[in-house]
Amino acid sequence: MNTKKKIIAATLTTLALIGCGRKAVADNVSGFNPDTQLEYCEKQADKTLKVIPETDSLPRSIIPGTDRWRYTDYKDWTSGFWPGTLWYMYEFTKDKEFETAADHYTKYLTPLSLSPATDHDLGFQVMCSFGNGYRLTKNPEYKKVLLRTADTLATLFNPKVGTILSWPREVPNMEWPQHNTIMDNMINLELLFWASKNGGRKNLYDMAVSHADVTMKNHFRPDYTSYHVVVYDRETGKKIKGVTHQGYNDGSMWARGQAWAIYGYTMVYRETHDPKFLDFAHKVTRVYLDRLPKDSIPYWDFNAPDIPNAPRDASAAAVVASALIELADFTTDAALCKEYRTKAEAMLKELSAHYQSHESNSAFLLHSTGHKPAGGEIDTAINYADYYYAEALLRLKKLKEETSNKIVQR
Repeated sequence: MNTKKKIIAATLTTLALIGCGRKAVADNVSGFNPDTQLEYCEKQADKTLKVIPETDSLPRSIIPGTDRWRYTDYKDWTSGFWPGTLWYMYEFTKDKEFETAADHYTKYLTPLSLSPATDHDLGFQVMCSFGNGYRLTKNPEYKKVLLRTADTLATLFNPKVGTILSWPREVPNMEWPQHNTIMDNMINLELLFWASKNGGRKNLYDMAVSHADVTMKNHFRPDYTSYHVVVYDRETGKKIKGVTHQGYNDGSMWARGQAWAIYGYTMVYRETHDPKFLDFAHKVTRVYLDRLPKDSIPYWDFNAPDIPNAPRDASAAAVVASALIELADFTTDAALCKEYRTKAEAMLKELSAHYQSHESNSAFLLHSTGHKPAGGEIDTAINYADYYYAEALLRLKKLKEETSNKIVQR
């Protein structure tokens, strides 16, 4: 083998070792600049900071035809997304004003760690806020809140079922006081994993793994589409039924629910390195990608009867785009890696080209769907769409930078 061929062979081997996702990003995302979109997000976040009427008001959503945020308080399940978005803006800009604002709105959520659990969303609330804050600043006060809140979330774990109780209260069609678990809860497991590895109780890890296992066995149909909710007998752990709460019907694939599954099982694999969770992440991703519209943005439910006139859900697209960027990094199949990178970029390109708010309001994205059956937040700008959009852009930015550095080093 001549010298030139040896160099080529060595380069290909290196690319394989550092992950097929790294090569895929070099091939497929060169035409999309996440920095440009993050600069847009920075400007929009700054606009929102200027219009918030009170220091303890958290922007949640903006209904179509208006430019005014609907605000909520720290108890709302979405309360962590605004401080989390500010942390992402600080991470991108290194601007101390964003750090100060993120710190303020993060600390506003502190009472969540001091009171009994009212639902499973503590993970969303504190990992997005205190979790990102601790990752970026290592503030020990943030760590204390995270550890206390993980213990609070753990009080909802039912060992007879093996999952965390999602709604410890009467909710229609949940057969209270039986045990209900919703797909969204997969994201909240990250708090338990984090705490178990950062000074918290080790059994928090076991609770998170149990929840992921039981959900994997009971929450999915043979084609790997997910139920939004599974109701279990609280004493025996037996599955009673799989139903929906926010989807079209009990047998439909609610877009954001499937997005939570993709993101959740990708995260669980990251935390456990158990190949069964990686395999499952691929399976729940496959059915989502195969049924996407050509423009890569899902309708609010894949089985909505009024498609193509049904509302879209930009929030689901943002969640999946972020998850795919991470999932590709765990994937050894080069073709699958390339597909995930390409489709994540396609989602971000479409969101950036046709879903940004610009002068309509100060949110990042338009056209998300919150709770269609209840008539809530339909075709709306929503804070969690903005959060995951920013997260996906930052993940792509870091990936591009790492790829460029590796190329330069070689």
